[in-house]
Amino acid sequence: MRIMILPIVAYGAPILRSVCKDISPDYPGLSQLVEDMWETMYYSSGVGLAAPQVDKKIRLFIVDSSQVFTNMEEEDKGKYPDEPGTKQVFINAHIIELNGKGWLYNEGCLSIPKIREDIIRHEVVTLEFMDENFQSKIQTFTGITARIILHEYDHIEGKLFIDYLKPLKRKLLKGKLDDISRGRISVDYKMVFPK
Repeated sequence: MRIMILPIVAYGAPILRSVCKDISPDYPGLSQLVEDMWETMYYSSGVGLAAPQVDKKIRLFIVDSSQVFTNMEEEDKGKYPDEPGTKQVFINAHIIELNGKGWLYNEGCLSIPKIREDIIRHEVVTLEFMDENFQSKIQTFTGITARIILHEYDHIEGKLFIDYLKPLKRKLLKGKLDDISRGRISVDYKMVFPK
């Protein structure tokens, strides 16, 4: 199996607005795709990656929240309940429950490079999903791990983190977003832009 770095789909591509489909264990090339996604995510310095970001309309995403804690400033360590984080594959994920109060954290996205915004999300999420071996799981996640999961989960639902911004803030970002979708941006990872 030769692992590949896949191009990241840029903002403006219709697939990023698609609700993705569940898959079965015989989905062609699934283990290769998962390996390629890990390679792509690490190469792009991401902490999560969803299938639509690599042009696959399926309910699959990966998360490695340990990356956040590894790169965290010393004074911020010990503040989050999910430290030291988790590395997991999520297939056919569906949210069962959201809990905890909303909290603000600065988010970015590989498909929307060079834009970061403070986004409010729930503290706790309980998900039903399959792991990479198609073992069924129900698991609850908190803190930064929950946030990354919710960000990636939004991708398989056709949502982006900028959808949480107030209309005025979105309007102010329009020029930058247009530049991204036109390929007028320089990043140090492979991207594919809408035609």
